[in-house]
Amino acid sequence: MLTLVVGLLYLVAGRAVRSQDATGSRFVCNAIPPGAEPGCGYGPTGNRVQSSSPVEDELRNTIIQLRETILQQKETIVSQQGTIKELNSKLARCEAAADESSQGKSRGQGSRRKEYGKNTMGDLPRDPGETIDQLGKTMQSLKGRLENLEQQSLRLPITNVSTAGVSALTPLPPELRELLRQRLGALETQLLRKVAELEEEKSQLYNETAAHRQRTESALNSLLERITELEKNNNAFKSPEDFKVSLPLRTNYLYGRIKKSLPEMYAFTVCMWLKSSASPGIGTPFSYGVPGQANEIVLIEWGNNPIELLVNDKVAQLPLSVSDGRWHHICITWTTRDGFWEAYQDGERLGTGDNLAPWHPIKPGGVIILGQEQDIVGGRFDATQAFVGELSQFNMWDRVLRPVDIMGLANCSAYMPGNVVPWIDANVEVFGGATKAALEICEDRAFDS
Repeated sequence: MLTLVVGLLYLVAGRAVRSQDATGSRFVCNAIPPGAEPGCGYGPTGNRVQSSSPVEDELRNTIIQLRETILQQKETIVSQQGTIKELNSKLARCEAAADESSQGKSRGQGSRRKEYGKNTMGDLPRDPGETIDQLGKTMQSLKGRLENLEQQSLRLPITNVSTAGVSALTPLPPELRELLRQRLGALETQLLRKVAELEEEKSQLYNETAAHRQRTESALNSLLERITELEKNNNAFKSPEDFKVSLPLRTNYLYGRIKKSLPEMYAFTVCMWLKSSASPGIGTPFSYGVPGQANEIVLIEWGNNPIELLVNDKVAQLPLSVSDGRWHHICITWTTRDGFWEAYQDGERLGTGDNLAPWHPIKPGGVIILGQEQDIVGGRFDATQAFVGELSQFNMWDRVLRPVDIMGLANCSAYMPGNVVPWIDANVEVFGGATKAALEICEDRAFDS
């Protein structure tokens, strides 16, 4: 009986094996928990579970792989978003640097150089042109990285294994692919817009810099021309003749000197503006000395004496009065013929005379001193004879001027510089504390009156 039962069992087992081989069924292997017997299905807890079909296992594995791939893509997108934020931060700092450069252009050239010297973008170049080039390179690099990411992301590996043993590739879903393209397009558009704005700002900054440089060069050229003109004319006053010489103290060392000397003359006219209130006597407005004769021509008011004119040390007293502290125009004429002389004050002839060194020509090569009487040529002054006050418009001619000409000089209706000694700044030196100052004599005289 036992033998019959064993035989039936072997018979049933053989038929089952043959039936399974005929249908071509495959075996599915699962992980065996520790301590479980091989060949039996067990769950995670070690309990025996019912085996699933092969199709369900394949779909489950595919879903797991897709999920892992999506997580990887999410991490990549997050990383790229960080890169985009970093680039946007750099662009914002670049814009702030450009704004600071635009606001700092009114501070002068030194300030502009200082702005350019700053590294406003940290790792970007300092020059705006280099900044734009670096941004362009960064954009191209980022675009290449994103395109490479797109190409790598368009195909995802799955767990299916072909008959040749090579992993098969399947395309990404259209929605994800379109999203990546939109992100790439938006990023490229944003970068191109930023680069275009920086290019425009760079162009504007270059134009403004060129215009500022041109204005600066024009101003410097004008200043250099003015300086050259002033150096050429050696004139510190509005006009070469609009100045005065001030001799405020009665000393033997304050005086002015005319650089130009006199030729031999047979007549002369000397005119000047005087302002003095010194007493007793205003002193010596001017003197002309030559070798052998220190008093060749002298105009002096000394002590309680009237104003005197000396020619070749010969004396004529003049009916002039100028010690009231106001400006007065004085003219003296002389001719060697009969030694005839005339004295004018404020355009009016107040006295004439003759026999003043008749037939004596004025000797050349002497020295004209303003404010002192000479005992030797150009020196040995006496403080008691010094002029105290102000002088202006000392002119000398080698002829006798007409009364109408003298009147025109006195009332400021005519301007006639001396043909022998003109009153110009470059022709007058001052010594010992005497000073020269700007003066428009006609305006100052009108103010005094």
